[in-house]
Amino acid sequence: MGKIKTAPFTPTEVDIKEIGPNKAQIMAWPFESGYAITLAHPLRRLMLGSSIGYAPISIKIDGVRHEFDSVRGMKEDIAVFLLKLKKVRFKIKNDLERTVVSYSFKGEQTIKAGDLENEEVEVLNKELTLATLNSDGELNFSIEIAKGIGYVPSEELRESVESDAIALDAFFSPVLKANYKIENVLVEDNPNFEKIIFEIETDGRITPRDAFANALETMNKQMQVFSGVFDIDLEATRTKGKSESILKNLLIPIDMLGLSTRSSNSMEKAGIKYLGELVLMGENEIKNIKNLGKKSLDEIMSTLESYGFGRDFTLDSKLRAELIEKIKQLKS
Repeated sequence: MGKIKTAPFTPTEVDIKEIGPNKAQIMAWPFESGYAITLAHPLRRLMLGSSIGYAPISIKIDGVRHEFDSVRGMKEDIAVFLLKLKKVRFKIKNDLERTVVSYSFKGEQTIKAGDLENEEVEVLNKELTLATLNSDGELNFSIEIAKGIGYVPSEELRESVESDAIALDAFFSPVLKANYKIENVLVEDNPNFEKIIFEIETDGRITPRDAFANALETMNKQMQVFSGVFDIDLEATRTKGKSESILKNLLIPIDMLGLSTRSSNSMEKAGIKYLGELVLMGENEIKNIKNLGKKSLDEIMSTLESYGFGRDFTLDSKLRAELIEKIKQLKS
C-alpha cells in the first residue's frame, strides 16, 4: 500500500556557488514532482523584470534635432552613438531617482564610456567605445539617467522627458541572464523528487545573490495581497522557514566542518560537538579554549562566517533557547 501524505515535502537544501565574475549557481532541493517549475519560472521572471538598475532615458546634443542627424567632426552618426550609449552601465552614486549629467568633448580623441564617469555617476563598462572625434570635432551633450526596473521603450518615455530631448530605450535590468534547469534527485528510494539549478549572471551593478534575494522579496510582497483575505501570515511563514534553516546549520557536527586536525582536536577536548555551540560562545569565549592558537581561531571564525554566523550575527532569544535545548538533547 502506498504511503499517504498529508502535506507536500518541504525542501531542505540550498547551495550557492560562485562560477565566475558576477556569475553564480543557486540550487535548491528536494521538491515534490512539479513543484520545482512552479517556483523556478516566476522567480526567473522576477529576476529579469524586477531587479533595480539605472539607464539613460534621454539626451540633448548641441546642434542635433533628431536621432538621424550627424555632428561635424564625429565619425559615427548620431544613431550609432545612441545605440552605444544605451549599452553604458551607469550607477547613480547618491541613490537618486534621476539625475542629469553634462559633458563636453573637443578635438581629436576617442570617447569611451569611462569618460562619462564623474562625481554624480559611476560607469562599470569603462572600455566601451562611444564615439571618435577628429581635430575639428566638438561634442556637447547632457544625459538624463533614471532608476527603474525592466525595459521601457522610448515611445513610453517621450511624454516624461523634455520636449527638445531625444528619448532613449531604457534597459534598466542589471540581470543579463537568469536561466534554470530541473534535475531529478533521489529521496528515500523515490527518484521523482526534483532539484532546481539557477544560473544567474549580472552586469556588476548587483550581485547574482542579491538579484535572487530581491526576486524572493518581490514574490513575497506580491503574495501578501492574499494574507488578509485568507488569514495567513505569509511573513511569519517565511520567517519560520528561515529560522528552521538557520537552526539546521547550527546543528552541523564539528567533524563535518572540514576543520584542521589541530582545531578539531581542540574542539573535541573542550567537549564542543556542534557549530551552534561556537555561535553561542562568541569570539571572546572561543579565544579562551585551551590550546587554541591564533591560526586555529582564525580558521574557526572564517568557518562561522562562511555559514552566515560572522561577528555581526546575533541569535534572537527564541532561537537561542531552541538551540540550547536541541544541543542538550543531542548530547544527552
